[in-house]
Amino acid sequence: MPTRGHYTPIAGRVERARGVTDASGNVTFTWPVGAFTVPPVVTVALQGATGFRVHSITANSAATTTVNVQASTGVTLLGIGVLAVGAAASGVTVHVHAVEA
Repeated sequence: MPTRGHYTPIAGRVERARGVTDASGNVTFTWPVGAFTVPPVVTVALQGATGFRVHSITANSAATTTVNVQASTGVTLLGIGVLAVGAAASGVTVHVHAVEA
Protein backbone atom coordinates (compact mmCIF):
# COMPACT_ATOMS: atom_id res chain seq x y z
CA MET A 1 0.00 0.00 0.00
CA PRO A 2 1.66 3.25 -1.10
CA THR A 3 2.02 6.14 1.30
CA ARG A 4 2.40 9.74 0.23
CA GLY A 5 3.41 12.79 2.16
CA HIS A 6 4.52 16.33 1.70
CA TYR A 7 7.41 17.96 3.50
CA THR A 8 7.63 21.71 3.94
CA PRO A 9 10.90 22.99 5.39
CA ILE A 10 10.59 25.17 8.48
CA ALA A 11 10.72 28.80 7.44
CA GLY A 12 10.44 30.44 10.86
CA ARG A 13 12.86 30.78 13.70
CA VAL A 14 13.86 27.70 15.69
CA GLU A 15 15.45 27.80 19.15
CA ARG A 16 16.64 24.86 21.22
CA ALA A 17 17.65 24.70 24.84
CA ARG A 18 18.50 22.31 27.67
CA GLY A 19 17.91 22.74 31.39
CA VAL A 20 17.68 20.81 34.65
CA THR A 21 14.58 20.73 36.86
CA ASP A 22 14.62 22.33 40.30
CA ALA A 23 13.31 20.84 43.58
CA SER A 24 9.72 21.49 42.44
CA GLY A 25 10.28 19.68 39.14
CA ASN A 26 10.21 22.93 37.13
CA VAL A 27 12.61 24.33 34.57
CA THR A 28 12.09 27.68 32.82
CA PHE A 29 13.58 28.47 29.43
CA THR A 30 14.07 32.13 28.51
CA TRP A 31 14.08 32.83 24.78
CA PRO A 32 16.33 35.53 23.27
CA VAL A 33 14.73 38.97 23.15
CA GLY A 34 12.72 39.30 19.94
CA ALA A 35 13.03 35.62 19.00
CA PHE A 36 9.25 35.13 18.98
CA THR A 37 6.35 37.58 18.68
CA VAL A 38 3.77 35.01 19.82
CA PRO A 39 4.17 31.90 22.01
CA PRO A 40 6.20 29.32 20.04
CA VAL A 41 5.25 25.73 19.37
CA VAL A 42 7.38 23.77 21.85
CA THR A 43 8.39 20.11 21.87
CA VAL A 44 9.88 18.50 24.97
CA ALA A 45 12.15 15.50 25.52
CA LEU A 46 13.45 14.13 28.81
CA GLN A 47 16.97 12.76 28.98
CA GLY A 48 17.20 9.14 30.11
CA ALA A 49 16.19 8.39 33.64
CA THR A 50 14.96 5.29 35.42
CA GLY A 51 11.30 4.99 36.31
CA PHE A 52 8.24 6.65 34.82
CA ARG A 53 8.44 10.37 34.03
CA VAL A 54 5.77 12.67 32.66
CA HIS A 55 6.14 16.29 31.61
CA SER A 56 3.81 19.17 30.88
CA ILE A 57 4.25 22.71 29.64
CA THR A 58 2.79 24.81 32.45
CA ALA A 59 3.46 28.26 30.94
CA ASN A 60 4.35 29.40 27.44
CA SER A 61 4.84 32.94 26.15
CA ALA A 62 6.96 34.65 23.51
CA ALA A 63 9.59 35.28 26.21
CA THR A 64 9.66 32.09 28.32
CA THR A 65 8.46 28.50 28.53
CA THR A 66 8.13 26.55 31.78
CA VAL A 67 8.10 22.74 31.88
CA ASN A 68 7.13 20.64 34.91
CA VAL A 69 8.34 17.04 35.32
CA GLN A 70 6.71 14.49 37.64
CA ALA A 71 8.05 11.03 38.56
CA SER A 72 6.05 8.00 39.59
CA THR A 73 6.79 4.46 40.62
CA GLY A 74 4.92 1.35 39.63
CA VAL A 75 2.77 -0.43 42.19
CA THR A 76 1.24 -3.88 41.86
CA LEU A 77 -2.23 -4.14 43.35
CA LEU A 78 -4.03 -7.48 43.19
CA GLY A 79 -1.71 -8.56 40.39
CA ILE A 80 -2.39 -5.46 38.30
CA GLY A 81 0.40 -2.95 37.69
CA VAL A 82 -0.61 0.66 38.31
CA LEU A 83 1.28 3.92 38.74
CA ALA A 84 1.57 5.55 42.14
CA VAL A 85 0.86 9.25 42.67
CA GLY A 86 3.42 11.47 40.91
CA ALA A 87 5.90 13.66 42.75
CA ALA A 88 8.17 16.47 41.61
CA ALA A 89 11.19 15.13 39.73
CA SER A 90 14.23 17.25 40.53
CA GLY A 91 17.50 16.99 38.64
CA VAL A 92 15.97 15.77 35.36
CA THR A 93 17.56 17.11 32.16
CA VAL A 94 14.93 18.58 29.84
CA HIS A 95 15.52 19.35 26.13
CA VAL A 96 13.19 21.67 24.21
CA HIS A 97 12.78 22.91 20.65
CA ALA A 98 10.73 26.06 20.10
CA VAL A 99 9.46 26.88 16.62
CA GLU A 100 7.91 30.14 15.48
CA ALA A 101 4.15 29.60 15.15
